[in-house]
Amino acid sequence: MKKAEIVKRNKKRIWCPGCGLFAVEKVISEEVVNMGWSKKDTVIVSGIGCSARISEYFNLDSMHVTHGRTIPVAEGIKLANPDINVVIISGDGDLISIGGNHLFHAIQRNPNIKVFCNNNRVYAMTGGQSSATTEKNEKTKTDPEGRSIEDIDLERVFKEKKNVFFEKTDALNIEDFRKKVKISLKTKNFSFLDIISPCVAHNRRKGFGF
Repeated sequence: MKKAEIVKRNKKRIWCPGCGLFAVEKVISEEVVNMGWSKKDTVIVSGIGCSARISEYFNLDSMHVTHGRTIPVAEGIKLANPDINVVIISGDGDLISIGGNHLFHAIQRNPNIKVFCNNNRVYAMTGGQSSATTEKNEKTKTDPEGRSIEDIDLERVFKEKKNVFFEKTDALNIEDFRKKVKISLKTKNFSFLDIISPCVAHNRRKGFGF
């Protein structure tokens, strides 16, 4: 399956110019093709938010589910058909803020699903509110004086579980990003790639009007 066949070229991407999601789509789609995966054996799951729109742009079977429920739905698909490659692409609001409880239990159960988190550290689609990964002192719509609490440290969450895969990368560092996507797709355990990604609109205005 060629890359041109795995993504819908004629469908408009509803993302802001400069959004890190363009790189996320490009790299993951190319590496899925390089793995030899296709519509016959691969499912994409996403939740709610700017990042979750990505499932609409892949020419694969997909599920666009309710906010925070991407992981349990993906686990259900994998349980029903263990031979299916199950890939989650969603955002920090969906996977860590709203869906954090499911993430913790998935780490314990260690299902063979691949999670790619587009982490822009903000609730972007709904206007720029703080998320669980918003850094301390960052100004947002809901923290106009600066965030007073620490962000969730995913490395600490994962470090006790040696048999799961966790890595951090940057959507703008394509070489490192691609290398870690390759490793993630090849692993047989639960895999979570934390992709630090720019949100141009909210990084620019820091949560205050345009």
